[in-house]
Amino acid sequence: MDIEQPTTTAAGIDPGPAKVLGPGHDYGTVTDKIGGVVFMPFTKTPRQLFIGFACGFVLANVFLLAITWLFIRGVGIWGIRIPIAWGFAIVNFVWWIGIGHAGTLISAILLLLKQDWRTSINRFSEAMTLFAVACAAMFPILHLGRPWLAYWLLPYPSTMWLWPQPRSPLIWDVFAVSTYATVSLLFWFTGLIPDLATMRDKARGPVARTIYGLLAMGWRGSARHWSRYQKAYLLLAGLSTPLVVSVHSVVSFDFAIAILPGWHTTIFPPYFVAGAIYSGFAMVLSLAIPVRRWYHLEDLITMRHIECMAKVMLGTGLIVAYGYGMEAFIAWYSGNQYERFMYMNRAWLGHYWWTFVLLILCNILIPQALWSHRVRMNVRAVFAISLVVNVGMWLERFVIVVTSLERDFLPSSWNRYYPSVWDWATYFGTIGVFLSLMFLFIRGLPAISIFEMREVVHHLVHPEEPSPAHGD
Repeated sequence: MDIEQPTTTAAGIDPGPAKVLGPGHDYGTVTDKIGGVVFMPFTKTPRQLFIGFACGFVLANVFLLAITWLFIRGVGIWGIRIPIAWGFAIVNFVWWIGIGHAGTLISAILLLLKQDWRTSINRFSEAMTLFAVACAAMFPILHLGRPWLAYWLLPYPSTMWLWPQPRSPLIWDVFAVSTYATVSLLFWFTGLIPDLATMRDKARGPVARTIYGLLAMGWRGSARHWSRYQKAYLLLAGLSTPLVVSVHSVVSFDFAIAILPGWHTTIFPPYFVAGAIYSGFAMVLSLAIPVRRWYHLEDLITMRHIECMAKVMLGTGLIVAYGYGMEAFIAWYSGNQYERFMYMNRAWLGHYWWTFVLLILCNILIPQALWSHRVRMNVRAVFAISLVVNVGMWLERFVIVVTSLERDFLPSSWNRYYPSVWDWATYFGTIGVFLSLMFLFIRGLPAISIFEMREVVHHLVHPEEPSPAHGD
């Protein structure tokens, strides 16, 4: 059977394995397929996974070196200077927060909308959300200058009356990101519990069986367990859904409440949310496509899933393009000379005009190829476009932060921004941390939901019978 053929069901699952093995074998086939990735011997593990983890581990050590030097010397090792007090730290913070949005959208919103095509990618994207938020949360702390005093941002009982300033956007970020990370972690772990019990029963060694057994929290798959699980899962999905909109809206308020031209605009909240989902789906595709190939999961993560994600990426990309157009229109229609100068300086008069050109090319022009069905069904093309969008969305945050700050109201304070080697080391170091965590997750936990997948496949083979996943 040609596993690259796009002949899938409405749920996006290729029923080929179940039909080949015959009735009664689809249930165990899916379990063995997904669980086999975790229990695969190291001698049979794809070489690309070792290479990817090695690269991520090296970059993670570069990150440790960079922040160690930062703690010793301070933020002066970065390229920030007056008036550009925000540099790579805030650019990367917004970029990582945006990447984490796709996981919540795929898991929560698509679950509530009963979109079955999310089944093969929700677990993977949820883990990506957690690791991206962890990378994002480090940047505001490192940017403080005295990161060992970051706990001052929390409303802890203080005898010195050093309460946080509630009017500071930094405090809003603390509450938004911590809430987002907490709910996402609970949602991810709750969905893992039935699969952890499956891994416990499949594990051969006593150590693995004990670890998975502890994490499974006594799951036995009874009707009472399934009933409580479904209620808790739907409740967490309902709590997670507003976070998709609220978290990046709060992040956009870091800019929108300022009086600086280029930031002081009401379009930022929806514009940032759409951009976050845009970059998030691009990162899901950038990670899922190689893993799908390395572990031969083409019959579980099918062309149906890739095409659906490409369509969502295309739709959110059009919303982002509309946001770019509105920025230009508002700058012209406002009649404000500062707003007009800011946009002209950003687009073609300033030192960073080339970043704006690359931004338009990566985020608007190149993704338009996804209108073609042939392009959406081409795995390599979709993978290349997803990488381009990731680069473009980082450039967008760079353009918003740097080009708005380099030209202040006073020409005497104008300056240029040159990122130092430590800026780049910190940025690429967090990418290494993210990749290392993702590869460890793929190797240690089921990256695809076992019980949801076997439920879908069972309904495809035996549509008249109830699902065996929810039995006693």
